[in-house]
This record gives sequence, structure tokens and C-alpha cells, in this order.
Amino acid sequence: MSNNVVVVVGVGGMGGAIARQLGTGAKVVLADFSQAALDRVTAALKADGIEATAHLVDVSSHESVAALAQDAAALGPITKVAWTAGLSPTQASVAAILGVDLAGVAFGLEEFGKVIAEGGAGVVIASMAGTMTGEQLPAELAQGLQFTPSDDLLALPFLAAGAVPDPGAAYGIAKRANQLRVRSASLSWGARGARINSISPGVIATPMGEQELAGESGAVMRAMVDASGTGRLGDPDDILRAARFLLSDDASFITGTDLLVDGGVVAAVLSGALQLPTA
Repeated sequence: MSNNVVVVVGVGGMGGAIARQLGTGAKVVLADFSQAALDRVTAALKADGIEATAHLVDVSSHESVAALAQDAAALGPITKVAWTAGLSPTQASVAAILGVDLAGVAFGLEEFGKVIAEGGAGVVIASMAGTMTGEQLPAELAQGLQFTPSDDLLALPFLAAGAVPDPGAAYGIAKRANQLRVRSASLSWGARGARINSISPGVIATPMGEQELAGESGAVMRAMVDASGTGRLGDPDDILRAARFLLSDDASFITGTDLLVDGGVVAAVLSGALQLPTA
């Protein structure tokens, strides 16, 4: 058994699958807001012979994320971090999405950037929504999302109560912030000899994805999939394989970048093959 520590934040379908893939021979720290989910996934991994430890965390709290990072580092060198925690537009309010998807990731990049081991790697699950938002976001707003200290992010004027019109807009802003802050974090992580990247999935056939397809934006999402180069929904394994690659030594020269794994949806939109409805 290696002394290396693998940290997976968010133990939903994707997080649990990543933990199972990366956990063999390592100590796995599972972190989530739901004790029931933690208990279920931890028990399943232990049944398969994986050494797993559960840690309750509220990623919207900087203090809680800092405690998670310190507790994980106390177990041994942290060699891999997978941040999959997030809320979708059908699941939560504007405030909750900004707290979890935007501030939470910023806290995680900062705190795990202090403890990641030399040679380690991290990956953040962003979204193609961030890529498309980035095409429209004014430069000054993008700079605010990228460079504002994590504790001050939610105080930015354009994120104030009532300034973000709906959860969909909040989600796109948060995911663009993930991509941008990973870019900046690659420098502090690199100073420790470690790497950090993000993955931006398209429409994936997970429970969260199915919720979105059944929601108000479902028709638009299906049109995007139909117009894409692959013409299909993504499979969780598509994202799992991307994460496994970015966290492996095969990606040793890749850091500070976003890998778009969307089946060609963004390409279809940006090429003009599909016109999205305007607000």
C-alpha cells in the first residue's frame, strides 16, 4: 500500500468513478456535503479493498475547505486531487451556485495548492457552459473572476444579489471562473512541482445531466447535441478517461489548460451550425 493520498471532492457519479479508478494502492479521501453519500461511496470502495476515508465538507466555506486540505495532507503526500463537486441550474439558486461552483472551486485551488505534493496533479470539472460564457464575457469581468482573491469573489459588483439574472447565467459565470482560475493556479501549483487543469464536459448522461435535459433548457441542449460532430450524449466514461489522462504522467507537460470534452457542441455553436436563442 502506497502512502500517497488521492482526494476526491464530490462523490456523485463522476466523483465515485474517479475515486475507484485512482484509488487502488493509495489512500483515498472522499469529501462531500452529504454524509449519506459519503457513507455509501466509502463503504463501496472499502468493499473493493480500497483504503477510503470520509470527510464532511462545505465547499462554500473557505474554513471548511482549508480543514479538508490540512487533514488530507496529514495522511501523506497528496498526489492527485479531483474536484467534481458542483450544482447545476436545475438544482439550486443563483446564490448557491455561486457559493459552491465559483467560490468553492477558488477555495479548493488555493488550499490544495498549498499542500499538493511535488509531481502531483489536480483536475477541476468545469463545463462547456463556461467556454460559451467566455465568448461573451467582457474582459474586465473575466479579469475580476480570474484575479480577485477567493474570499472577495462573491463581493464583486456584477455578482451582487439581483445582478445575475438566473441560475443558468450563474452556472456559466462560475464555470468560466473555474477555467480562468485554473489557468492562474497553474503557477502556484507549478512552484510546488505540480500541475492543475480543468475539464469542461458537454451534455453527459449522468443523473445531473438527465435533470437538465428534463428542465427548461432541455430542448436547447438536445438541439446542441444533434448539431454536434458526434451527435450523441456524452458518457461518464468519456469524462473519466479525460480525468485519468490529465492526472497521469502521460500529461506531464500539460497544466493551466481546459480540456473541452463536449462531443463538438461548442464547435457547432461557434461555427454557426446552431444558433442559440438569445435572452
